[in-house]
Amino acid sequence: MNRDSLINNAFSKLADISESIIFYSIDLDLVNASGDSIKLPLILLWLVVASVFFTFYFRFINIRYFKHSVAVAFNRYPEPNADGQISSFQALATSLSGTVGLGNIAGVAVAITVGGPGAALWMAIMGMFSMSTKFIEVSLGVKYRHHSDQENNKSISGGPMYYLRDALNNRGMSNLGRILATSFAIACIGGAIGGGNMFQANQSFAQFLNITGGEESWFYNKGWVFGLIMAIMVAVVIIGGIKSIASAASRIVPFMAGIYLLTGIFIIVINLSSLPNALLIIVTSAFSLQAGIGGFIGALLAGVQRATFSNEAGLGSSAIIHATAKTNIPVKQGIAGMMGSFVDTVIICMMTALIIVISGVYKTTEGMAGIELTSAAMGSVVSWFPYVLSLCVILFAYSTIITWYYYGEKCLAFLFGEKKIITLLFKTLFCFFVVIGAAVELANVIRFSDAMMLSLAIPNIIGLYILAPEIKQDLREYVKTIKN
Repeated sequence: MNRDSLINNAFSKLADISESIIFYSIDLDLVNASGDSIKLPLILLWLVVASVFFTFYFRFINIRYFKHSVAVAFNRYPEPNADGQISSFQALATSLSGTVGLGNIAGVAVAITVGGPGAALWMAIMGMFSMSTKFIEVSLGVKYRHHSDQENNKSISGGPMYYLRDALNNRGMSNLGRILATSFAIACIGGAIGGGNMFQANQSFAQFLNITGGEESWFYNKGWVFGLIMAIMVAVVIIGGIKSIASAASRIVPFMAGIYLLTGIFIIVINLSSLPNALLIIVTSAFSLQAGIGGFIGALLAGVQRATFSNEAGLGSSAIIHATAKTNIPVKQGIAGMMGSFVDTVIICMMTALIIVISGVYKTTEGMAGIELTSAAMGSVVSWFPYVLSLCVILFAYSTIITWYYYGEKCLAFLFGEKKIITLLFKTLFCFFVVIGAAVELANVIRFSDAMMLSLAIPNIIGLYILAPEIKQDLREYVKTIKN
């Protein structure tokens, strides 16, 4: 057995262990509409319960302050003299660039394949609940951020690793805080390199290869070339730090989301007569018992899982970016941060769902799932739309990579301090893994990195439950201010 096989086998065992722990599931003894047995991952239940709890705890802040959230996100209430490095809009755009990705395109298609069109409605409903979780973690991220350069305010660090350590220390839980913060930081670095980097590079190359001829393409077996080009593009942005990353994200996100949404709107307009029926199918399928209780539960779980895993509410990652926003009012930025879950899940994911349901390809393309299904739906309207989809996929992947680099860098700095040599080594290593990601098979790596990424929710949500009362009090004070 060669070295590659030994390493792969060893990593496979590590992936098996981590996956079995994080994705431990309860067999519900039911089958979905596709005939597959339904299992409930406990990590999904952990995330869903938190979102529902915080929605009730903050008295449906996602609905009551929705309009205010839009206004704050688009800098309607600027604080020119406040601490921070980027605007509220740049923070939101950068956060979205980390969440809006392949899951919004491929993941939604998988949800519809597994749970039927009704999964789309449950996805949107869960997206609304997730806004409340996003609110509290972003608020805490800003409240407990650190200034490494107090005089000129050049470097700000924040996120779960800081509020878990510092806020719990203030409550006499220093040991628990250190354990939760350290475990979060380690898992975030692993998730940044795996799911936030290698997976994105790998899947964007796969789509690029598909539109350039597949096995007949010059790029076939030359994934490293594509990876090298993307690594250079990533390096150009991450060298400049958060301002460069935020500047790129605030341009890329509106552009790529705009292209995708305009394409979706065009498809809907072309099939406008089918829209009422498509909406009816989504709603009735969500509550249908035609396939038995298993069909209903299958649709619900498929939609909820896609929403929860897509917008990252509960993982705490977006709090790392929002901590750098120019504001002295943490809950104000938390309200702006809520919009991330809405845009990611309710708008972009629902657009994908409507494209698939309106086109009807989910009924005629047996065996097709993921991004292939979305591509087929677009191609059924205009033959060259899959090329537009490919552009979106590559841009989504690129923006996700640069954002997750920042998450990884900040967690590394939390563990070892802000040392230039460590930052430089991480930048080099991160870009190297972009090349590797595009060139190799990633099954075991992705299984492991997915487990690490979702494990962020365990320490983060424990902290959110403990710290919720103080954010509720901060919210009361803020509401008094805006009313006056």
